[in-house]
Amino acid sequence: MSGKDRPKSFTQEERKSITNRYRGLLRSCRRCISKEDMKNIRSAFNHALLTHDGKRRYSGEPYIFHPLNVSRIVVEEIGLGATSIIASLLHETAKDSGLSLNDIEKIYGRQVRTIVDGLTRISGITTRVPSLQAENFRKLLLSFSSDVRVILIKLADRLENMRHLAGAPASKQVQTAWETFYLYAPLAHRMGLYSIKTELEDLSMKYTNSEAYNSIYEKLRHTTAVRNRFIRQFTEPVKKELEKQGFDFEIKARTKSIYSIWTKMKKQNAEFEEVYDIFAVRIILNSKLKNEKSDCWRVYSIVTDFYQPNPNRLRDWISVPKSNGYESLHTTVVGPGGKFVEVQIRTRRMDETAEKGLAAHWRYKGGAGEKNIDEWLAGVREILEDPAINARDLMENFKLNLYSNEVFVFTPQGDLKRFPAGATVLDFAFDIHTDLGSKCVGARINRQNASIKQALRNGDQVSVITMKNQKPKLDWLNYVVTSKAKNKIRQSLREEKQKDADAGKELLMRRLKNWKIEMTDKLINRLLKYYKTKTSVDFYYLIGAGRIEPSDIKELIYEWDRDERNQLTAKEPAEQVDGMESKNHITEDVLVIDGAIDNVDYKLAKCCNPVFGDDIFGFVSVSEGIKIHRISCPNAPQMFSRYNYRIIGARWTGSSQNTAFQVVIRITGVDGVGIVNRISDVISRDMKINMRSINIDSNDGMFEGLVKVLVPGKPRLDMLMARLSKIDGVLKVTRYDEQLEQQ
Repeated sequence: MSGKDRPKSFTQEERKSITNRYRGLLRSCRRCISKEDMKNIRSAFNHALLTHDGKRRYSGEPYIFHPLNVSRIVVEEIGLGATSIIASLLHETAKDSGLSLNDIEKIYGRQVRTIVDGLTRISGITTRVPSLQAENFRKLLLSFSSDVRVILIKLADRLENMRHLAGAPASKQVQTAWETFYLYAPLAHRMGLYSIKTELEDLSMKYTNSEAYNSIYEKLRHTTAVRNRFIRQFTEPVKKELEKQGFDFEIKARTKSIYSIWTKMKKQNAEFEEVYDIFAVRIILNSKLKNEKSDCWRVYSIVTDFYQPNPNRLRDWISVPKSNGYESLHTTVVGPGGKFVEVQIRTRRMDETAEKGLAAHWRYKGGAGEKNIDEWLAGVREILEDPAINARDLMENFKLNLYSNEVFVFTPQGDLKRFPAGATVLDFAFDIHTDLGSKCVGARINRQNASIKQALRNGDQVSVITMKNQKPKLDWLNYVVTSKAKNKIRQSLREEKQKDADAGKELLMRRLKNWKIEMTDKLINRLLKYYKTKTSVDFYYLIGAGRIEPSDIKELIYEWDRDERNQLTAKEPAEQVDGMESKNHITEDVLVIDGAIDNVDYKLAKCCNPVFGDDIFGFVSVSEGIKIHRISCPNAPQMFSRYNYRIIGARWTGSSQNTAFQVVIRITGVDGVGIVNRISDVISRDMKINMRSINIDSNDGMFEGLVKVLVPGKPRLDMLMARLSKIDGVLKVTRYDEQLEQQ
């Protein structure tokens, strides 16, 4: 780049930082690129530098840092090469500069153009319109068909954005974090990028549940020295024996992710100190390909000679790798002091595959996991290429299946099939063939009769039983877990529904003509509203299925004609406002909603009972105005993933004086005489807090209670919970979130 073309908008310090980052990128990839590649990378960097001249991130730093950082993730953490580095540098230039896709192909080649084109097409995946978001998600996955590196670079792009999300507005942070958690982290998991998946989950939790994240982070930080001493004590005898037997190896210890620890705490209803497998010890062998399996089992034997294994915690993903290509041998043993330790045994190739996923597969062609990845990608393409599949259904099912555990079953011919845990006979039948699934009435599992909803288990041999007149039914959706089966059932139900709808429409048209009533759009829309059907197909289906009588429609139309003042809404039952707390306890405006304060009708959602000081957001409901939820509300994942377009920013403002927010506190502990009085005294007498109700249940010497109180804000609530937790016999004090509301 000549001096006259060089961007002038950067400070001297920024230009120095850009140069250092670029040189760091070159050092990272120097071993895997040629001189020609180096020339093209330099050219792509210059194009990116000009394109992003003058642009800055939320944090104020130059935007050119972003493509440089993404390129380093691509090469250092995913293991891709020159083509991907060039595409990463150019991934936002095609839409922001005069450099067209044709120009990119002419300068850098067809592969770079294909990747940049794929990244450009999916750049709008974040949108406030759910149908467009789902369609962009389809585009994201369809890019598998052209080049899977599109997905890998997109994951690198999202990881880099998450690492620098702190500078973004609060509403942007939460929206991006939920999208990352529900879409990109599972996708990284399926691509076999374990470390990236783990970091995306942790970063998402940092912004959606900051309180729990910070608590676990601090506890991990303060216990580092103790863990390190224990690990040295645990590994020392194993290390000596491995050296004695001539193994070439490396031993590493890995602390579990914050999100993983938090999930275990919730699942086990345990405190941080009670989670026994905070870290794992990994033994990595430098073995020849033909000796990998036998070497791993030999090391397993050595470890279990020193430490007692838990047979229920043995996981053999070497003999049968996961569908994302993951191979490893896991066992949990009892270490020094009676502490449980997870030990992972794998080879260098397996470790590369676990950390860098698909990119490692390209490096180690012929590994056992490669076939599984190819089969999974082929299955994704088959589903995507079916035009009858609804894009939003696809997105939901895809996300649900990404994290599933797996079971392995056999066809009558002995072919091995893998399914998510919980898969049934119907899932098996639809996986073999759509017609087989549609006509399935049961199966023979291990020569025993089984129903269509029988769950499959590892090692089952399954033979499907069919009947000619069988057709998919609505309740079948409750008996399947795979996206392929769900989509095929929905497709069949839609086809049947359309047939009934066509018959219903024809019947209504014929009757209206006989009654000399014109069939107008206005009339149909009014009928749709009255019968509470979302679409005309739903309405005509009810007629065709005999659930709406044409004679009733005739009487209804005549009634409207007799009294035009009779409003349709008078016929609709009043909606029940369930699970909400209105702002009747708030005596002044303490909220800013989407930038405005005045004339905004809002309510505080009782499912999470937000109080002054909580991180919050607004949700536009259909008929109840704006609901204010905590960011950590149990409803939040569903709302952000399915109704993103109805999310608005909200924050507290002013003072919480003269306001009162209702909160439900859950208290658990050891039952004893006077425990209720002690709890009441702390709340009412010591803290001077208004207690609305208290409900304590006792069982087997333990108690659990729900206490409803009115507090002015989060600081006062935190103080109350801290005081309650100090009562003798009280073990745990938490805020209580009710079950999910129906939005």
